[in-house]
Amino acid sequence: MDWHTKEIHEIFIRFKTTENGLGFDEAKRRLEKNGPNKLPEAKRLTDSQIFFNQFKNSLVYVLLFASIITIILREFIDTGIILAAVFLNVFIGFFEERKAEKTIEKLKEAIDHKAKVLREGGEREIDAEEVVSGDVIVIEAGDKIPADARLFKVTNLEIVEAALTGEAAPSKKTVGKLFPGTVLAERENMVYCGTNVVRGRGLAIVVATGKETEIGKISLMLGNAIEEKTPLQKKLSSFARRLSVVLLSICFVIFIVGLLQGRSFVEMLTVAVAVAVAAVPEGLIVTVTVILAIGMQKILKEKALVRKLVAAETLGSTSIICTDKTGTLTLGKMMVDQIFTETGSEETKTKILEMGLLCNNAVIENPEDKLEDWIIFGDSTEQALLLAAVQGGVDQKKIRKDFLRLWEIPFDEERKYMVTLHANLKVKNEKLKVIYIKGAPEKILSMSERLEINGKTEKLTQEKVKKIKKEIDDLAGKGLRMLAFAHKSTAQEKIEESDLKGLIFVGFLALRDPLRKESAQAIKMCRAAGIRPILVTGDHRLTARMVAGEIGLNVGDKNILEGGDLDKMSDAEFFKMLKNVDVYARVEPRHKMRIIEAWQKKGEVVAMTGDGVNDAPALKKAEVGVALGSGTEVAKEAADIILLDDNFNSIVKAVERGRIIFENIKKVILYLFSDIFTEMALIVASLFFGFPLPILAAQILWINLIEDSPPSMALAFDAGEGGVMRGRPRRRDEPIVDLEMKTLIAVISLFTISVLFGFFYYFWRITGDIDYTRTLVFIGLGIDSLFYVYACRTLRHPLWGNHPFQNKFLNLSVLLGLLMLVLAVYTPFFQKILRTVPLGIYEWILLVSFGILNILLIEVVKYIFIVRKKKISVQIDESANL
Repeated sequence: MDWHTKEIHEIFIRFKTTENGLGFDEAKRRLEKNGPNKLPEAKRLTDSQIFFNQFKNSLVYVLLFASIITIILREFIDTGIILAAVFLNVFIGFFEERKAEKTIEKLKEAIDHKAKVLREGGEREIDAEEVVSGDVIVIEAGDKIPADARLFKVTNLEIVEAALTGEAAPSKKTVGKLFPGTVLAERENMVYCGTNVVRGRGLAIVVATGKETEIGKISLMLGNAIEEKTPLQKKLSSFARRLSVVLLSICFVIFIVGLLQGRSFVEMLTVAVAVAVAAVPEGLIVTVTVILAIGMQKILKEKALVRKLVAAETLGSTSIICTDKTGTLTLGKMMVDQIFTETGSEETKTKILEMGLLCNNAVIENPEDKLEDWIIFGDSTEQALLLAAVQGGVDQKKIRKDFLRLWEIPFDEERKYMVTLHANLKVKNEKLKVIYIKGAPEKILSMSERLEINGKTEKLTQEKVKKIKKEIDDLAGKGLRMLAFAHKSTAQEKIEESDLKGLIFVGFLALRDPLRKESAQAIKMCRAAGIRPILVTGDHRLTARMVAGEIGLNVGDKNILEGGDLDKMSDAEFFKMLKNVDVYARVEPRHKMRIIEAWQKKGEVVAMTGDGVNDAPALKKAEVGVALGSGTEVAKEAADIILLDDNFNSIVKAVERGRIIFENIKKVILYLFSDIFTEMALIVASLFFGFPLPILAAQILWINLIEDSPPSMALAFDAGEGGVMRGRPRRRDEPIVDLEMKTLIAVISLFTISVLFGFFYYFWRITGDIDYTRTLVFIGLGIDSLFYVYACRTLRHPLWGNHPFQNKFLNLSVLLGLLMLVLAVYTPFFQKILRTVPLGIYEWILLVSFGILNILLIEVVKYIFIVRKKKISVQIDESANL
C-alpha cells in the first residue's frame, strides 16, 4: 500500500485503531497472529562449516583423485605427502576465514531493541519485537524506528535515513499526504524501520512490521540474490578441470602404449603413477592459499578486512567500482564550507560563527576532551555550526556565558527558522537584549530591513537582495545547503513571531558533506589503472552532480541518470546507454541490482560499495561487495570486504594489493608448471625411446614438495612490481596461463628436457649405472628450479632490474633447497629412500652451469614481452589522460 498517499483517518480505519493506540488484548492477538516484528537472522557459519568449505576447491579434488590412485597402487608414502598438502591448504584457509569472521563479530553494533508505544492511551516501553501493525509509536530524539509507520503528529522531527536511502542529511518530517509516485527518499510523512531520530518528537501509526517493512523487502531481495563466483574461483576451476583431463588422458595413453610395447602390467602401473605424481601440482594449492592469506593480512593493514580468501584476489581484476557517496567519498557529516558576507570581512564572519553557536541546541558530552574526541548530540546542522565556531577561534564557554539565553522559538519546518533571545552581559544596560535568528535565506531576507557591513548597518535595498539571492541560487545549484543569519536588539523579556520584523541581515553560510581529501586522487588512480568508477547514490541529482564533478567524473546531462528515469527504461534501452552513465542519483535497491547486472552482462568484474541496508542485495550480487565499517550490520553480512576506515582510497590500495596477489599466483604457476611439464616430458620421452625411467616417483615428489614448495611460498611475500596499477584490469574470461606464461613454460621445459634427457642418455650409456644417472637428472631438476625461481620473480622487468635478492624469504628457501639436495645425495637415509648416489665436483659444476644458462634464456624471452608491455602501458596512460 502507498500509505504516504492516504489521509490519516483512512489509515486509522484500515488498522482499526485510534490516536490512543491499541488495547493490550488486541495487541497480543495481533502479535500471535502475525508473529514478532523481526527479520530472519542470517545464520553465521559454524567452525565446521568454514572448515569443510575449504574442500570446495577444484584443485583439492584433483589432489584427492591423485591420492586415491596412489592408494590403489599401494604407494602409501606418496598418498601421505599428497594428503598432507591438501590438509595444509585446508587449515590455512580455515584459520584465515575464521579469524575474519571473529573480527566481524567484534565490529557488530549494539542495537536498541526497545520501542515506546501507546496502549489504551498510556505510554509503554516494550521490546521492539512486540510492535504490531496498528500500534501508535512514540518517536523521540535518539530513538531507532522499530517499524514502518505513517506520521500523524510531529514537532521539529528530523530523521537520518541514510541506512535506507543513502542520503546523509536528516529528513524533516511532516504529516500531510503526498502525491502518488513520490520516491521513498522524499516520503516525509513516513518513518522507516532501522532509521535514526536526531531531533524532535512525533507520533505514528505502524503500517508494516518484520518482513513487510522496507528493510524486510530488502532482506528478501538479499536472500534471492545469487552470489557470483569470483574470477579466480572460475579460473582455478577451469584450470583444474583441464588438468584432470590431461592427467587422465596422458596416464591412460602411456599405460596402453606401454602394454602394446610388451612391457609388464606392474611396470606400466609404476610409470602411470610417476606421471600422475609429476602432473599433480602438490605445492600449488597450498601456495595459492598462502598467497591469498598473506594478501588478506596486507589488505588489512590498508584498513580493509577481507572475509573470504578468494575475494582478496578478485579486487585485482575489478574493472567497475560502483561507489556510494556518503562516508566513502565524503566524510559522511555536514560541515560549514563557506561563509558569505557583504564585504567578506573576518569580523563579520566571526560574528556569524558566534551567532551559529548561540542560536544552537547541540550539546558536547565530553567538552574537556580533545576536539577530535568530542561526542556531540543534536541536529547535524547545529553540530556543524558548533564545530565551525570552535575551529574558527570562538571561545564557546565564554560566548555562552556572556550571552545568556532567555527565550527560544524552536525550528519548525513551516517557519523554516529558529530564534533565540539573549541577555548581553557584556553591556551595563540590563534591559538591552539581542535576538539571534538563523534559517532559510529567503525567509530571513523577507524579515530583514538592514544589512550589517563591518559593524555598521545600511538599508537592505532590492538590488542587494537580488545580488544575495543570486549567490544563494548559484551555490544551491552546486548541491550546497544555505543557512542565513540576522539579529535585532530588543528590551522584551520574551519574543513572539510578530516581533521578528526589521531584522539586520548579517550574511549566510553554505554547508555540505565534504569530500575526503584523498578521494579525487583515488578516483584518478582508478582511471589510470583502467578501472571505471561510477557514483551510485540516493542523494539528489544536484548533490550527486557536484560531488561527481569534484572527483573528476563526467557530469553532462547524458552522464547522469536518476532512479525514476531508469524505471521508465526497458533493459535494451538501458543496456544501450549504460556506457555513457557515470552518475546515478535518487536510486533505490532495485536500481542498484539492475546497474550491477547490466555491467556483469557486459563481462565486467563489478565491485559495489555501500553502508546501508539498501546496499546489501547489490553487495551480495557484485563479485566484490565492499561495506563500510561504520555501516549497518546487514551490509557487512552481505559484503566480501569491509572498509574499517570507510575510505574509498582504501579500496584503491586493496585493488593494488589484489593485482599483486594475482601476479604472485601467476609467478607460482609459471614456476611450478615449468618443472611439472619437464618431469612429465622426461618420463614420456623415456617411454617412447624404450629407456628406463630417468627419474623416480619419490624423486619427483621430493622436487615438487621439498625443493619447489618453499620457494613458491616465498614468492607470496614479494612486495609487488612497479607499474602494477598502470595496466588494464584482467578480463573476466582471461585465462590464468596467458601467452607469455605459455611461452616461458615451453622455453623452460623444452630447454630443460633437451639438456637433462641428453645428460641421461649420455651418462647412462657411458656408465651403465642407472642410479648415478637418475641422481644427475634429479639434482639437475632441483638446481634448475632453485635458480630460475629468481627469473620468475618479475615478469615486468629484467632479473637484474628488480632487486633480485630483495625477498629474504626466497633467499632462505633457496639456500634450504640446496642444503636438502646435498642431504638427498650424501646421507644414507635419503639415499635409500630416493635411490641416489654421491656426486663429484665435476657433476656439480656441470649442473650449476646448466641452471645459469637456463636463466639467461628465460631473460631473453622475457625481454621480448617486456618491450611489448611498455607499448601497451603507454597507450593506457594516453587513454587515462584523455
